Amino acid sequence: MKRIRKGDQVVVITGSSKGQKGEVIRVDGDNVLVQGVKLVKRHTKPNPQANQPGGIIEREAPIHQSNLQLLNPATGKGERVSIKSLEGGRKVRAFRKSGEVIDA
Repeated sequence: MKRIRKGDQVVVITGSSKGQKGEVIRVDGDNVLVQGVKLVKRHTKPNPQANQPGGIIEREAPIHQSNLQLLNPATGKGERVSIKSLEGGRKVRAFRKSGEVIDA
């Protein structure tokens, strides 16, 4: 079970984007794309078949998941995540400090 999933609110804890918050767009293995965080500029060729113009395009670069923490809405801070087993063998994510279950 992954600790960070698509749609989660995360905060960057290290690197040039430290302190920025955003929503997870995509998770590829250990790399995560976060909306509006770590923007890079790329030169792109036009693609008439996809109706895509060429030029300099700004988009998100991947960030390793070890540099992110899940945002706790109660405290507004990043917090570590653990995996707990409920009765019946079902596994859920929970915040380590408060023990609050993230997805019930």
